[in-house]
Amino acid sequence: MALILLCSKRLATFWDTEKDQAMLHQNSVFHGLLKHVPWHRFDRLVEDHGADARVRRLSTKSQFVALLYGQLSGAASLREIVTGLSSHAVRLYHVGAEPVRRSTFSDANAQRPVAVFTELLAVMMKQAHRGLRRKLAETAYLIDATSMRLNQRSADWAQFSAGVCGAKVHVIYDADADRPIYAAVTAANVNDITMAQHMPIEPGATYIFDLGYYDYAWWAELDAVGCRIVTRFKSNTPLDVMEELAVTEGGNILSDRIGFLPARQAKSRRNPMQDAVREVRVATDTGKVLRILSNDLDASAQEITDLYRRRWAIELFKQILKITRFVGTSENAVRIQIAIALIAFLLLRLAQAAQKTIQSPIVFARLVRTNLMHRRSIDYLLHPSPHIIQDQRQTSLALC
Repeated sequence: MALILLCSKRLATFWDTEKDQAMLHQNSVFHGLLKHVPWHRFDRLVEDHGADARVRRLSTKSQFVALLYGQLSGAASLREIVTGLSSHAVRLYHVGAEPVRRSTFSDANAQRPVAVFTELLAVMMKQAHRGLRRKLAETAYLIDATSMRLNQRSADWAQFSAGVCGAKVHVIYDADADRPIYAAVTAANVNDITMAQHMPIEPGATYIFDLGYYDYAWWAELDAVGCRIVTRFKSNTPLDVMEELAVTEGGNILSDRIGFLPARQAKSRRNPMQDAVREVRVATDTGKVLRILSNDLDASAQEITDLYRRRWAIELFKQILKITRFVGTSENAVRIQIAIALIAFLLLRLAQAAQKTIQSPIVFARLVRTNLMHRRSIDYLLHPSPHIIQDQRQTSLALC
């Protein structure tokens, strides 16, 4: 009998080693973003709406992942989405999705229940908002709408004027959380104030908006429930001044006055906004003079001016939300794609909040787009992921 002694200081391992360094498996940036999706709620919505009923080829989850990929990567067509996903088929496995076919994908966008995506968006907005613990007096909401151009194939539901079609997204945007808390989609010919009158209002909060929401009756409703409003006067709206407040000389605040709006509207209708309001005249850097209106008679003129300036935060939101091109023309397809764009925005904000390296939302969104299908951590979008030092004693086995 021969006794064979096996002595080995190093055995083959699953590590890819080089100079005593090893790199663990790393999922893609896209995979890291999708971890913020509440998949259990998504699956329940798919079941509740029967979205996968009699579906043989493309699941609603694969459709959802494909549309998210298109929005985050800036793809401009169905073909570009399909081709891009096909080139990364192996990495789709880790997110539970699969490559899509263009015709099947197009049919799904036109026919799948839009409620799956809009209700998922509502869930995610509510969860993000619930995580904020602020005093009501510190809550500032921006109300705005953004228009999106559509082609003539959408004329049956989104005709705006001769030869022009479009959709409009109406949002309430939380300026402190830097994310939307409410969104609705209409044809572009629906007035902003019409949708605002149906928006959920939080009593006691501050609402900041521009001239598209110039409606005394709506202002009176907000004022009646204790909301602070900050907006602009129209150039032809007079103020019946009852008090002049002092302002600092040489500053950008030119005047601060308290007074009343016109008692009568067109056709001698009574103005429902009967309470006194504030007019703060401010000179901008370009020399333009703004007449800021508020129903807050106690705050400083500078505070009211700063609140109005926060309205520009929504312009940053519009830049990141940008849809390169609609991949469908039906109302169903357009509504789904807008919901996906808003979900993508939320995922970017949640992912950015989870890391501390990149402070600019625009820079973060661009880096995600560039590295979307790369295998790297979201924490290291600017720099290579650190190598993991593997103790060589753990890969050695002494049998003698």
